[in-house]
Amino acid sequence: MQERSSVDELVNRLRREVNRYSPGGKLPSSRVLVERFRVSPVTVSRALAQLAAEGLVVTRPGAGAYRAEARPASGPGGDTSWQEVALSADGAADLVPRTVDAAGVVVSLAAPPPGVIEFNGGYLHHSLQPERAMAAALSRAGRRPGAWGRPPLDGLPELREWFARGIGGAVTAAEVLITAGGQAALTTALRALAPPGAPVLVESPTYPGMLAIARAAGLRPVPVPVDADGVRPPLLADAFRATGARVFVCQPLFQNPTGAVLAPERRAEVLRIAREAGAFVIEDDFVRRLVHEDAAPLPRPLAAEDPDGVVVHVGSLTKATSPSFRVSALAARGPVLERLRAIQIVDTFFVPRPLQEAALELVGSPAWPRHLRSISTELRIRRDAMTSALLTTLPQLSLPHIPSGGYHLWLRLPDGTGGTSQAFGSGGDSALVAAALRAGVAITPGRPYFSAEPPAAHVRLSFAAVAGTGEIGEGVRRLRTACEEVL
Repeated sequence: MQERSSVDELVNRLRREVNRYSPGGKLPSSRVLVERFRVSPVTVSRALAQLAAEGLVVTRPGAGAYRAEARPASGPGGDTSWQEVALSADGAADLVPRTVDAAGVVVSLAAPPPGVIEFNGGYLHHSLQPERAMAAALSRAGRRPGAWGRPPLDGLPELREWFARGIGGAVTAAEVLITAGGQAALTTALRALAPPGAPVLVESPTYPGMLAIARAAGLRPVPVPVDADGVRPPLLADAFRATGARVFVCQPLFQNPTGAVLAPERRAEVLRIAREAGAFVIEDDFVRRLVHEDAAPLPRPLAAEDPDGVVVHVGSLTKATSPSFRVSALAARGPVLERLRAIQIVDTFFVPRPLQEAALELVGSPAWPRHLRSISTELRIRRDAMTSALLTTLPQLSLPHIPSGGYHLWLRLPDGTGGTSQAFGSGGDSALVAAALRAGVAITPGRPYFSAEPPAAHVRLSFAAVAGTGEIGEGVRRLRTACEEVL
């Protein structure tokens, strides 16, 4: 992290210095820059590379770096209004609009403004990521024989075997495909299993990114309510009968956003209901490796208990590593596997081999179990810190369930009365989100997690994307200020 900040600082200083040179003028040598700014040669090299990418300098091997020629002035803007007709002309017959709303996904991907505490993040803070282990794994991977060649289309056999062992049951490496992150795997699965215009059953509430995938594919998400024990089987059966759906997407372990774990007595029932409906269950097992140290033994993935090919399993390394470590797996058995494979090949060809090799190096290293133990402890500490602060400082926000895995809490806002009823109606979370941002803390609104009208207003707070418990305490204090403004 110190190297990264040094690069950023040097880039800013060199931007100012470049302006003193005429276009084509030569900048000081790398050796001079190292001595002048007291940084390493690697820092100088990275800073110059960034300036070259920005078009401010041109580097010439063996000759040095030069100020780039001025860019030609851009001409008048064109008229793109014709695109409105082209994009919508054939949409009248669409059962579901093809416009894509990514707002629910962007809120957990975009970095907040400087000084704002990130309670809306969807990934581990960089201090929790195994950066050294990932860097070492990537370095070793790059030196593996054939590492830069074309990988097998289904993924490296050893990596497929590792994912298969993690799923358990009778799942084999031959039934696993390596994909580029969980979002890509979900996209492939929904495209394979449901035609445009078809209904797809989803948990309510559920992950906004999955709702966005479904709608972008022209599917109709149909909500099935969840409670503290996961999806409710009678309502799932009713939804299958009412819609004729052939797909149900669920997160049986530490569900996003509720944190619920599908109860043991419901697991076989869900599989039976789907099997009788002739339907698939897409199991998004996204945070199995973010279990807290005080959790009970985890249930196996649904795929491990499914001999009939009902379950299409999605598992990923991303949540436990880094948002840029996009390696995941799709597991399925039966004819559907070939369809999944064909769609993956057409869409992306394959996951880059160096990244697959790095994944193998990482999970096979002694650093991997140490990392998992470390984040298990740290996530429990952060969860307890946020829970305690909320219960003490904001008792008016209801916390119905404290999860033993994952990275967030799901809060119900108080029902509004009198003049505040509009602020905290079913869509009133936006008022608190805006007030919180003004107070210096970014939180996630609950509305995007519902595919239909929500029963109440909610917000989601992440405790994994912040620097530590001190920042959690300060963030809750800022949230109290926002609540005082809106409530």
